[in-house]
This record gives sequence, C-alpha cells and structure tokens, in this order.
Amino acid sequence: MPAIQLTPAVRKEKRGDAHHLDPVVMIGADGLTPAILKETDLALKSHGLIKVRVFSDDRANREAMLATLADQLSAAPIQHIGKLLVLWRPMPPKAEKATKDDAPRKPGSRTVKLVTFSKSGSHRAQVKTVTVHGNQRLSAGGKIKRAETRQVSVKKKAQSQ
Repeated sequence: MPAIQLTPAVRKEKRGDAHHLDPVVMIGADGLTPAILKETDLALKSHGLIKVRVFSDDRANREAMLATLADQLSAAPIQHIGKLLVLWRPMPPKAEKATKDDAPRKPGSRTVKLVTFSKSGSHRAQVKTVTVHGNQRLSAGGKIKRAETRQVSVKKKAQSQ
C-alpha cells in the first residue's frame, strides 16, 4: 500500500489542523512492532489525523519510521517535527444506524426559556424555563399547547396502507 501524496497547500492545512492534537500513539525502544502498527491503524480509522510520539534520539530512525508507517498504512506523512510524527488518512464512511422500524422519528423533549418583560419597563424581566415535549408547541403568548393530530379521511388511510 503506497503512501498518499498530498500537495503542499493541503499538507499545510493538515499541519494547522494537527497543531492542537495530542499524541495518540507512543513508540518506545522496541521501535515499530506489529502492535504499534495495529494501534496506529485503529487511530487513523477513528481520527483520520493523528500525532505519533517517538522516544528515540536518532533523527534518521524517526524519518524511516514515518516513511514506513505511511507506506504500510497507506497514509500521508504530514510533518516530522522533533520527536512528533503527524499522519493523515481519509476516514472511511460510517455505516448508518438502522432503527427497529424505519419510520421517521418524532422530535424529543427540549428545554425552552420564556422571557416575560414587565409592562412598566422598570422591573426586571422574568425568565421561566419549561420543557416542551415532542407533541407540544409554544404559542406566541408563551403557553404550551399540545399538537393536534391531523384528521385523515378513511379513503386516504386505505390508500396509504
């Protein structure tokens, strides 16, 4: 599996995205073991862009590790700065969750703040927090009303089934 080749502009963007990341894989004195390759592969699958810390003082060895990781995991080497290596690989598309029945889901509960201002303007506004459930709505006056189900004729019910 060859390494992914990126343009300098894309690499620069990925370096900026990786700036705030912490290393997720640490390579110790044993070097690149099958376990390290497996963990790096899992991290690339779940994150896409990762940092790897190498506890080695040999710069040439670290560069070789970066090239090996990129080739074996079909990733793009983004950056090698100090003892940190940055790798990127596009994340695989996630499978959508299948619900029990593929019926559309109804909205859940939500918390809404109602603000009532005083008529004179000299008092503070009153803030009241209410929970609005999926079958309810707020009216313009701040009252909670139950959503009414729309009546459907017998003929339309028979056609939809």
